[in-house]
Amino acid sequence: MHDLITFIEINSALVVTNPTAFATFAVLFGGGGFAVGRYLLSERIANLESRIARRDEEIIDLKAKQKAPEVGASMLPVFEMTEIFPRRPVASHQLLVQRDDDHCVR
Repeated sequence: MHDLITFIEINSALVVTNPTAFATFAVLFGGGGFAVGRYLLSERIANLESRIARRDEEIIDLKAKQKAPEVGASMLPVFEMTEIFPRRPVASHQLLVQRDDDHCVR
């Protein structure tokens, strides 16, 4: 950083004596650097713009699905619900499930 300040101090007399040449070169080099940077990053910018457009389409699709529920999902049959625990309080010495000997598994 100190070298940059020294360089500016040494060449400030040149800039003061020829301001039009300095301004012309500053515009040319600044514009040229911007154009080169824009050209090199144009592919990345296009990629990001396409990703934004795709996300917008996905958001619209998800909002449309959220507004219109599927017909098949609400038509599912409801199966018989069974209780896991008996209605009366269970003592610690009682079984939660009684064995049924009438049913054979084959």
